[in-house]
Amino acid sequence: MNVSVVIPVYNEQKTILEILRRVQAMNVASEIIVVDDGSSDGSRDILAGVEGQNCVRVVLHESNQGKGAAVRTGIQHAQGEVIVIQDADLEYDPREYPNLLRPIQEGIADVVYGSRFLGGARRPILFWNMVANKILTLVTNVLYNNILTDMETGYKVFRREVALGLNLRARRFDFEPEFTAKILKRKVRIYEVPIAFNPRDYSEGKKIKAWDAFEAMWTLFKYRFVD
Repeated sequence: MNVSVVIPVYNEQKTILEILRRVQAMNVASEIIVVDDGSSDGSRDILAGVEGQNCVRVVLHESNQGKGAAVRTGIQHAQGEVIVIQDADLEYDPREYPNLLRPIQEGIADVVYGSRFLGGARRPILFWNMVANKILTLVTNVLYNNILTDMETGYKVFRREVALGLNLRARRFDFEPEFTAKILKRKVRIYEVPIAFNPRDYSEGKKIKAWDAFEAMWTLFKYRFVD
């Protein structure tokens, strides 16, 4: 099974080489697609030095468009049968790949979510972020009649053909609710597995803000009734 790892990047010069090292160390990816979303901190210079090495492909956005736009670009460029979304900030550990990929390899799922709330190890910070995530997940389950534990997880793994059939439009952090809403409406087979999580706080460069939670809520309601 060919696996494409898509890494959206925006001003991650401190972590981009380390996340690439961790992904490559797993020997899972047939290609690693790094989408730089208009970085201005030197990330592009770093990426220029690794493009073409160890399966790395770099795609550049000339201006910052948002994480969702970067992920969509990565999906369009991916050639693997299965796509793994990997954030560049070291919050998510590529050592989880075998567990994330197993339900698809075994033919019991077409989409796998790595849940931060199923008992995996995690760094205990950012209480209000957790509360917001749980509220958004609850709303997702009510609207789409499901029992997910972590709609907002950044670890989403899926067959490429599934994503290409969703007509995704997200540009910012609304990618997570849009993707989830559309796969649940289509009754795509989804599976959750526990993952470890090491969140960074705002002083360490965390980018998601309170407004993004409101945007996510609106996205969930919107796609319940439109496509």
